[in-house]
Amino acid sequence: MLKIHPEVLNALQNNLPIVALESTIISHGLPRPRNHQAALDFEQILRDKGVVPATIAVIDGIPNIGLDEVALDVIANQDIAKASVRDLPILAAKGISGATTVAATAFLAAQAGIRVFATGGLGGVHRGAQDSFDESADLTVVSQVPVTVVSAGVKSVLDIAATLERLETLSVPVIGYGTKIFPSFWLRESDFTLEYQADDANEVALIMAARGDQGGIVVANPVPAHQAWERVEHDRVLAIAFEAAAKAGVTGKAVTPFLLQYIVQASGGVSLEVNLNLAKNNVSVAADIATAWCRLQG
Repeated sequence: MLKIHPEVLNALQNNLPIVALESTIISHGLPRPRNHQAALDFEQILRDKGVVPATIAVIDGIPNIGLDEVALDVIANQDIAKASVRDLPILAAKGISGATTVAATAFLAAQAGIRVFATGGLGGVHRGAQDSFDESADLTVVSQVPVTVVSAGVKSVLDIAATLERLETLSVPVIGYGTKIFPSFWLRESDFTLEYQADDANEVALIMAARGDQGGIVVANPVPAHQAWERVEHDRVLAIAFEAAAKAGVTGKAVTPFLLQYIVQASGGVSLEVNLNLAKNNVSVAADIATAWCRLQG
């Protein structure tokens, strides 16, 4: 069962551009009260471009495709579960609320018929996964659902090389947006190149049409140069954060939220500002892609 916001339903029925937004970035990725304002800002960026926002979350066990003010307040200001795809039936049976990860958001967006989704950074293979087998469900779900995910690459706290290898194994097209260098979240660049780039939203829409219903696409969109984190300071803070996580014994899906929160503190808030800026940039690009997609379908 899906509860689709009337505005989103109208857009689906009339081939109007829609962009799905995840809710975990609001509930777990950003500190209060900045998270609530960020959620409103993401939606406003879309509205300003004539695109309907569809922030996705589970409210009282029911997946909501598009949130009203009350539901958005729940996500931003209450302590709720972090819900991936495996958690959805449990939340449904128990009638409890949860913020959806990239995997769950992409899955539910596909169920509703939404083809474009903006997030901050895609999940991936964690460092040390050869021992822990710790790999985000984001990768397998994106390989299975026809949703284009616009992200600033993957978080630099992950094993980027292994993540790209897994995406290749899963046959997920990874397209650089105006670049052939894979971005790494807070940084515009990583040490890894891509075979293909798209120079505008129309080109992404054509790739989506060619991909059809076979699975998703990752659009790797680097943070604008003037908003990126300085690399030396980034590397220094990450090293400290990993050491802190190891000492605290943090494992599993708690690792990334721990690291992100620690990095915000250790960077004096610099990482938070970059995080917000890259997310807004992804939302803006996703709006252009959704508009181009509807125009292509029209």
